[in-house]
Amino acid sequence: MATRLLRRTSTSTSIASPLSKLLLSRLHATDTAKSSPLTSMKTFSIYRWNPDQPSKPELKNYEINLKECGPMVLDALIKIKNEMDPSLTFRRSCREGICGSCAMNIDGCNGLACLTKIESTGTSMVTPLPHMFVIKDLVVDMTNFYNQYKSIEPWLKRKNEAATPGKEYLQSKEDRKKLDGMYECILCACCSTSCPSYWWNPESYLGPAALLHAHRWIADSRDEYTEERLEAINDEFKLYRCHTIMNCTRACPKGLNPAKQIQQIKRLQN
Repeated sequence: MATRLLRRTSTSTSIASPLSKLLLSRLHATDTAKSSPLTSMKTFSIYRWNPDQPSKPELKNYEINLKECGPMVLDALIKIKNEMDPSLTFRRSCREGICGSCAMNIDGCNGLACLTKIESTGTSMVTPLPHMFVIKDLVVDMTNFYNQYKSIEPWLKRKNEAATPGKEYLQSKEDRKKLDGMYECILCACCSTSCPSYWWNPESYLGPAALLHAHRWIADSRDEYTEERLEAINDEFKLYRCHTIMNCTRACPKGLNPAKQIQQIKRLQN
């Protein structure tokens, strides 16, 4: 009887041991969740200026709980606008780093709010793109930027039309690869507004974005206006205000290298 009782006791202990470990682990997880803070407060210092109530621009602080917010700066801006201050104005659209609408200066660096992660510590400062006319809050006037882009005629130009109307112009894989690193530009203006030469000569210097697109069409094997395009930008201000500071390359949220493309244009001019 003693032997049987001993066997039963040892068997029940071996079965209960995994169950005990599981229960203990669940209890530990519950205790950890209870001890972890339910809030993680973060302060955003955001540039505010309203043309309807003209006064000095100011930085206004907003405190939000990161536990109740998405991981990106754009998520924080949307939360502030929806729940705290509906007057906050900024551009946004795709939230996927494709449209370039939410370009702004975040903690001193140009970038897309939808691709910039929120820093968990300290205060984050959000301001408009630098050296641009502010329309309201984080929205800047892009008119001059788009006019410069338009000036390089960013479309395919042909001298000899296809023999068959509507026939596409074919391109080899090797020629197509030459366009990599240029066609991906989304015209967010992060590069141009980070360039000191563009700050001081915005009306005459085309800037990194426009020049990158200029080289995109110069390098396109299907385009037949290469010489004319090179001549149009062969100017001490339009092209040669670039001093290869490389701010544009560091600022590009798509990982492009506008400075390299500008250097390629300069080599073709010689």
